[in-house]
Amino acid sequence: QLTGFDASRPANTTLSSVAYAAGSQPVLAANAGRRGVVLYNATNKAINVALSATASLTAFSFQIPSLGTWESALDGYTGAISAIWTSAPTVGPTLHVTELTT
Repeated sequence: QLTGFDASRPANTTLSSVAYAAGSQPVLAANAGRRGVVLYNATNKAINVALSATASLTAFSFQIPSLGTWESALDGYTGAISAIWTSAPTVGPTLHVTELTT
């Protein structure tokens, strides 16, 4: 056994993206093996993100500003994540998603 080695540290990533569409969009499905998430808003409009299956303009967990990044706490939330743009972006209509797993 290696001293100081944590075998449960994230070792894999899955990269994906969510293109703009009106209404709530799924970002990630629930994943018990998730160790962390990084979201990058590559658009010119803010995105409301919900730590639930549905986001809205009035019910959301946090907002990522234009060209902003959000990183989850390691070993944080493993449930569904959804997002909704505050208005239609005219530049770079994509939310980039990195999911860290073991």
